[in-house]
Amino acid sequence: MTNSYPTQVKIVEVGPRDGLQNEKQRIPLANKLQLIDDLTHAGLKFIEAGSFVSPKWVPQMADSSELFNKLKRQSGMTYSALTPNLQGYNNAKAVKVDEVAIFGAASETFSQKNINCSIAESLERFIPIVEQAKQDKIPVRGYVSCVLGCPYEGDIAPQKVAEVSQHLLAMGCYEVSLGDTIGVGTPIKTQNMLDVVQQVIPNNKIAVHFHDTYGQALANILIALQLGISTIDSAVAGLGGCPYAKGASGNVATEDVVFMLNGMGINTGINIDKLVQAGNKIMQTLGRETTSKVANALLA
Repeated sequence: MTNSYPTQVKIVEVGPRDGLQNEKQRIPLANKLQLIDDLTHAGLKFIEAGSFVSPKWVPQMADSSELFNKLKRQSGMTYSALTPNLQGYNNAKAVKVDEVAIFGAASETFSQKNINCSIAESLERFIPIVEQAKQDKIPVRGYVSCVLGCPYEGDIAPQKVAEVSQHLLAMGCYEVSLGDTIGVGTPIKTQNMLDVVQQVIPNNKIAVHFHDTYGQALANILIALQLGISTIDSAVAGLGGCPYAKGASGNVATEDVVFMLNGMGINTGINIDKLVQAGNKIMQTLGRETTSKVANALLA
């Protein structure tokens, strides 16, 4: 492992989708649009804004079509959405989503409980989406859940993560985001997993997505940076969780990631003060405190 850190890091902001989908209370569309607008003005260039899934399963995302229609789009931005099936993809395309995402898992049990099919079946289901997206020239990002642990199976073999990631890339995803869905990963486990994945996938096609359930996310991100990975998923104010993973707390807070990267001299192009304000505003709407340590320190 070398300690030659990337000079620039791409942050994929997942708060408006991965973050808000887990909220129990209904969030007005105006507040979602305001959040995305605030994040854009803070300098974020990649925002996961919605999800085209069944409203029965994820009611918070039922207004995604309306959201994309009303977005104040800025040039040079990527507004993406999750599309688990062809119907979702077509709905996303209809509202001119810039990029779509599909999600598999490295755990058989999680795959069954999350999307009611095996890993192999889930990958089969994605083929028509990716083929259609290729024709439509819409980029597809792949997610792999439970890369460092599963609520049902415990530890996950790094080889399984590498295998699912390879499938997603071979299918046509331009990048694969490796998700520690329940936040149980620690630095050495992260290094071992990434070492195996990097044997089959180039660094520029790997992103990392850590939940901070056990407070390990920044340490794990540091390992990924040391291994040359320069795309990080995070959620403003530490929003999120996982509806199918008991005890999974939010994503690592974007504010905390940006503060760490700034302190390392790594460029993100993000204004941390505007970012903190964006997080503070949405948390006031939700009626609770941010989980970002940096935001709490700067707002004190």
